[in-house]
Parts: sequence; C-alpha cells; structure tokens
Amino acid sequence: MAALSDILHAEDITSLQNLQLFARTVVEGFTTGQHASPHKGFSVEFRQHRPYVQGDDIRRLDWKIFGRADRFYIREYDEETNLRATIVLDASGSMDYRGQKGIWKFDYARKLSAALAYLLMSQQDAVGLITFDAKVREFIPNRTRITHLHHLLETMIATKPGQETTLAPVLESLAQRLKRRGLVILISDFFDDPAAILKAIGVLRKQGHEIIAMQLWDRDELEFPFGQWARFENLEKEDDFLLLDPATVRQRYLEVRQGFEDQLKEGFRKHQVDFLKLPTDEPHAAALRSYLALRMR
Repeated sequence: MAALSDILHAEDITSLQNLQLFARTVVEGFTTGQHASPHKGFSVEFRQHRPYVQGDDIRRLDWKIFGRADRFYIREYDEETNLRATIVLDASGSMDYRGQKGIWKFDYARKLSAALAYLLMSQQDAVGLITFDAKVREFIPNRTRITHLHHLLETMIATKPGQETTLAPVLESLAQRLKRRGLVILISDFFDDPAAILKAIGVLRKQGHEIIAMQLWDRDELEFPFGQWARFENLEKEDDFLLLDPATVRQRYLEVRQGFEDQLKEGFRKHQVDFLKLPTDEPHAAALRSYLALRMR
C-alpha cells in the first residue's frame, strides 16, 4: 500500500501541517465541514429571518422577535459542508521532460498533487483525481476515507507520462462528471491551444466550480539556455525532431513562450481563476506553502 512518504519527504509533510485550503466560493459537499454551502441548515453562521410557515421546526423560532412583534419568525443559517476537490494531473509526453538540472517535471507535478491531496483530506474534504494526456486515463471519484488517499498515491506512482496534451476535451468531460460545485485544481504545463482551454474553463466556472491553475515550467523552457547545435525531440510524438542552432531561434522562442503564458494568464484572470507559475527548480513545498498562506490571508 502506497504511503505519503513514497512521494514526499518528511519535511515537506511537516511544512503543510499548519496550512488549510478553504473554498472561496460556495461549494456542495455531503458531510458537515468548514466550507460555505448553498443549502440552509443548522450552523453557527446566521443568515436571515423569515416568516414562520406551518410545518417549520418550532425549535428555530426566534422568541425575542415574537415578544417584540407578536409574530412568529424562523432563524435561517448557512450550512457548512466539506469540500469536494478534484485534482487534474497532466500525464502527457511534455511532462516527461527532465532538464539540465535533472528535475523531472512529472515528479514535481506528482509531489504537488500528493501534498494537496494530503492537505485536503486532513481537513476531512473529499478528493478525486483525474490523470490525462490526449484523453482521461484515470478517473477516481471524490472520497474522504484514509484508504482513499493510499489509492490516490498508488495511482500517482504508477502513472507514467504518455501521449499528446489535449486538455480542453478533458475539462469538458470533467464538467459533465462533476454533479456538485467544488474545487478543481489543474496541474499541467498547459501545452495546448490556450483558446480551447479557456473556453472549457469558462464552462466549469459557469457551473460554479472554483479553479486553481498551476503551470509547471522547467528552467530550460523558461530561458532556452542552449548554446550549441542540438537535436530537439518532440516528447509527444515519436520520430519528430529538429536539428538546429539554438542561437538562431532563441529570441523568437522566448517571444512565443511569453505570448503563450500571457494569453493563459489573462484568460484565467477574466475567469477569476487563481494562476500559479511554478518553475520546477523552486521547492514545491515552499511554493505551495507561500500560496496557501497568502490565500488564507
């Protein structure tokens, strides 16, 4: 049975213990928890009074208002619920890149996924997992049991990067699968058509889901530091490569890369999606801790 220590170091786990990830928007869960729910029930968060209707529970009558107004009013409260979070993990070929610093992009993504799953489940929230490349490869529904965490970790460990990235259809499929509003965490390099991705993001947002997008970059992809003639292989298509002098394309590559990132960033901003740019040579635990601490404030 997989353990958290199979993916994360002990110090990574310790660094997460005082952090929490709360939903910013209303979510729909299935047990009592710590996130705002659209349903009315018993809770510490008062919402409003309304006139008594025959059949209402008389324990919710406000006798102080009755004493002042000689009319019956019911106290209504916002119910709190647990969060249903779905981690969408990119397992496409581009995530198989291991740069000059020796950091494997997919391992970085897997560590982020494991840390978030542990954090959420320690809050009694329900976590699900989707892995994908050109299509959905694994879909694990949201659960809260500790044995479910082991299942998630085993899936992460067994998954290897595969084919091309096709994120938009995966998100469209997710929009059909998710029946309750919750949190969707995207962990990917997003190497796909930005317009198609943002269109699918819009569908999820209209359904009421909150979204966090974590974009992973190897330092080589950010800076294109290559200096000599080299063979550049397409990790998502076999026998697809270019032999070229990096100096002749570096400036154009950096311009296209920046335009790609800016298009995603602006689209996420319009859809009110939290967007994190995560270079893989920066410790994942520190980056996650910094984001969550800021979000909590």
